[in-house]
Amino acid sequence: MFKKKPTVKPLAPLRSSDRRRTADQIIAEYDLRPSAGQDDSLSAEEQKAAATAQLSSLRNSLLPDNVQSARFTTTHGPDLKQVSGTVYVGIHPGEEQRVLWFKMEDCMYPTVYTLWRNPGIVPLLLTPGVVVKKLQGGADLMTPGLANGPPFPEKAKKGAVVAVASIESPSVPVVVGRCEIDVSALGEVYGSKGHAVQTVHWAGDEIWAYSTSGKAGQSTPDHIIGWWDEDDEDEALANRAAGATLDDKDGGGVALDEAPVSVKGTGEDIAADEESDTASQIPPLTTKEIDDAFRKAFLYGIHHHMTTNSKQPNYGIVFPLSQSHVMANFVQPFLPGYMPEQANQLQIKKTSYKNIRKFIKSLDKEKMIRSKERDGNETTIIDIDFDDKAIKDFKPYRLPRKDTSGASSSKAAAPDNSTTASAAATAATQGGADESLGQKLERKEFYKPRDRLLPLFPSTTTPSTLFTAAEIKSHITTYIESQSLVSTTNKRQIKLDAHLANAVFDGTSPLDKEVLAKGTVPRDALFDRVLAACAPHYAITRVSPKNDSFSSTTTTKPKPGSPPRIRITTETRSGNKTATRVSGLEAYHISAQPLADELRKACAGATSVEPLVGGNQKGKAPVMEIMVQGPQRDVVLKALERRGVRGQWVEVVDKTKKAKR
Repeated sequence: MFKKKPTVKPLAPLRSSDRRRTADQIIAEYDLRPSAGQDDSLSAEEQKAAATAQLSSLRNSLLPDNVQSARFTTTHGPDLKQVSGTVYVGIHPGEEQRVLWFKMEDCMYPTVYTLWRNPGIVPLLLTPGVVVKKLQGGADLMTPGLANGPPFPEKAKKGAVVAVASIESPSVPVVVGRCEIDVSALGEVYGSKGHAVQTVHWAGDEIWAYSTSGKAGQSTPDHIIGWWDEDDEDEALANRAAGATLDDKDGGGVALDEAPVSVKGTGEDIAADEESDTASQIPPLTTKEIDDAFRKAFLYGIHHHMTTNSKQPNYGIVFPLSQSHVMANFVQPFLPGYMPEQANQLQIKKTSYKNIRKFIKSLDKEKMIRSKERDGNETTIIDIDFDDKAIKDFKPYRLPRKDTSGASSSKAAAPDNSTTASAAATAATQGGADESLGQKLERKEFYKPRDRLLPLFPSTTTPSTLFTAAEIKSHITTYIESQSLVSTTNKRQIKLDAHLANAVFDGTSPLDKEVLAKGTVPRDALFDRVLAACAPHYAITRVSPKNDSFSSTTTTKPKPGSPPRIRITTETRSGNKTATRVSGLEAYHISAQPLADELRKACAGATSVEPLVGGNQKGKAPVMEIMVQGPQRDVVLKALERRGVRGQWVEVVDKTKKAKR
């Protein structure tokens, strides 16, 4: 709603009585009234005083006594309907003045600043981080985008104000919205349609950025105690294992295109609406059976790497392995096949471990792996004992059949029965072949003489003729010798004639006057000036690693301009977090998504692929940009080298270094 800057009238102090009344309205509307514990040691008056003190403290936490208010107007919706309301601006001790609440259509909405200071005042919903980025652009949250449920919070009913956080940072809400359906009553989200939450405000919009002092909005905290239980956070990280894509349907909302890949039976596909008469007779899996299924899947994941990458160090596994990476690449693609009714029970929260962190710790206790705590809220695998008896004695089993409905966009789906387990698992973990791996690239630069330079070239030269730098040097040398322009006293000096003086040294350089006054110029300087006066062109050709012949997609027709370079930028985001951005891959026949998948595994961190801001041109394919967590310049350079990219074709920019004062 606040994607564009609203019109806010001058702020006015809120009277104490109005502040208390507004705070009490918020407390009643959100059912926040403090429950004073009964202390028999206190008298009735003392208990009443304690309850009053608690209520006063809650009021100050929601609306500090220095709060100011002002009317505002903005537009909302696809038809840009004009809406108006009231903003409440205040300052908490030790913080900056910010919009804490805003009121529209008789409903009070907290801003993210209020949510960060008052955990749990509204129901919290989770969705993948890639969806959060769309929500922070103004899109609504679609029902299939809901994560970590069902069940969902009981208070997330139709019309209720809710907070939305990413499953990567579940303790930090960054979006405020209003439920358009009864989310708490949902029994299933995948396959559902329609809007679940209407996005009203988010970290990064104009209300977040509003400040009378002109300061930028406050950065998002890394962690907030009280919004999310640590064990539940690990479970949310595990749920990221399923691959998902974005789909802006039904009026611009954001949904996950597919559900996490559920393991199907080894028989024929079962239609979604078919109910077996014997389904109720199939016994559910026990907790021990589910535990064994996850343990076997992890062993299969290690076995797959050992058999497919036998000649690589650590069998191609790059440590440390994050929780989400373990779930996505070592467990989910290798879960064994059961009857479909039982396969739906293969969820980490139905194991005795309850979350991926405790699952990793159990493997550590078996001394099969070594783990390490990171940042206090995640456990990573730092080593695997490949000589462990359980790994050595593991025997592969037949993997379940892939669910083919809409599977074209699924990357973590289980393989088909018709393929071998090893080949299918390879496809499942690698997400498809990367045609740029092993390719050979050749970058050529050409020069087109401008009209004023044509007298220096052969008479057959036309305005569209292209030359290499060596060919231009040869033609200029021929012209110099034909006109006897070599100095008799110094053969490295060339005498200027009318053509050279007028076409090359035309006053565009500060040294032109000096050269013209002397009447001679060094031979190398002359060549450099001729090249600079020509129009540059380039061509990047590709030799396929499959057939050693030029691919049909090879750039054979030279393009005007200087050769582009791949850009690697390291910058600090969200306070002290570092990210690496990679762009300019298309010119070198490299697809962004396969490279992002490789970097995600090599860096053991999250990656994303999105259109480059300001890089798209009408009528041309979009220019994509990869973002990788952490300072990953060296890893990216090595990945590009395997795709035929030379170091001089890459521009590296480090924005993390502080400017010298």
